[in-house]
Amino acid sequence: MPVIEDIAAFADDLTAIRRDIHEHPELGFQEVRTSAIVAAKLESWGIEVTTGIGKTGVVGVLKGSKPGKTIGLRADMDALPIHEETNLPWSSKTPGLMHACGHDGHTTMLLGAARYLAANRDFAGTAVFIFQPAEEGLGGARAMIAEGLFDRFPCDEIYGMHNAPHHAPNLVQVKQGAAMAGSDFFDITIVGRGSHGARPEDSKDPVIIASALVQQIQSIVSRNISPTTPAVLSITKIHSGDAYNVVPNTAKLGGTIRFFDPGVGKLISERLRAICAGAAVAYDCEIDVDIRNVFDVLVNDDALSAAVLAASAGVVGNDMADFSHELVMGSEDFADMLRVVPGAYCTVGHAGNVPVHNPGFTLDDAILPVGASIYANLVTQRGAAA
Repeated sequence: MPVIEDIAAFADDLTAIRRDIHEHPELGFQEVRTSAIVAAKLESWGIEVTTGIGKTGVVGVLKGSKPGKTIGLRADMDALPIHEETNLPWSSKTPGLMHACGHDGHTTMLLGAARYLAANRDFAGTAVFIFQPAEEGLGGARAMIAEGLFDRFPCDEIYGMHNAPHHAPNLVQVKQGAAMAGSDFFDITIVGRGSHGARPEDSKDPVIIASALVQQIQSIVSRNISPTTPAVLSITKIHSGDAYNVVPNTAKLGGTIRFFDPGVGKLISERLRAICAGAAVAYDCEIDVDIRNVFDVLVNDDALSAAVLAASAGVVGNDMADFSHELVMGSEDFADMLRVVPGAYCTVGHAGNVPVHNPGFTLDDAILPVGASIYANLVTQRGAAA
């Protein structure tokens, strides 16, 4: 089953847009250039544009020729603090920043759908194109919602998608119900007492305390959570000291908690605080714990998950559009939008064997007209749905 013919005709334009955005990555809430490109493209196609929602977010509104539902489509725009190592001609021109998650592709696919629908307005309802900043743990969705996204642009349904290099090209999958984990980030600051490295007896060594905490914290999930209940706690950062002959004053740990049951997330946080409080007493030091929720559990609507597959089957074929039954421990802040408006979030496979968030990740541009066609089908099919 082919992509929409009109979209296939401007596939080269989509590739050029995507590679241009890729060359100029911007971190969350700093997507000034990217959002300007998005706004200019939408305006050039006659779409009503609003900028500055959630600082750098952009929303486009396009009314069809017949009454119907309002369908929201969302793409994220931010890059990651990763130095690119692909050596492609369109590699990042900004050292230390890279579109290593494919958000440049997501943005371009939504632009492709907007261009097509603007040129073919004989559809029912209204399309709302949401270009979101700061998905990578900075709360871009929450920022847009807090600034009245769905009050100003009410949607009956909303949809999003993510590229998937670990899946077969053009394979579209969606999981009904809980699909992606909620996530907390945490920082632990240990304040001990420094000393000369040759006289550790004068110290309250924060490095020793941090090392002990790393081991103790790993018992939280294994000894408090049922092995049949998905949960993860990972220490991902350890920082302390600057010299070979100095026991430092402080040490810092950081990491993430992942869960599908908010009660489980709460229990892990409580145990984390309790272990740190106990360590502070045991080692006669100060330990500060900061835990903050960053992502909600992403929950797809059952019926609208099926609608995603129906829209996708017309592009990739029935045998390449299927339900997934796998829980994903990764998180996605589209979950926050799904808490306000019913909808679904799917993945679209593409060629490549390097995972996202890797300095060698590359996006297959062949996915661009596929994703754009699926988005367009969602508007034309769901806008007219009863």
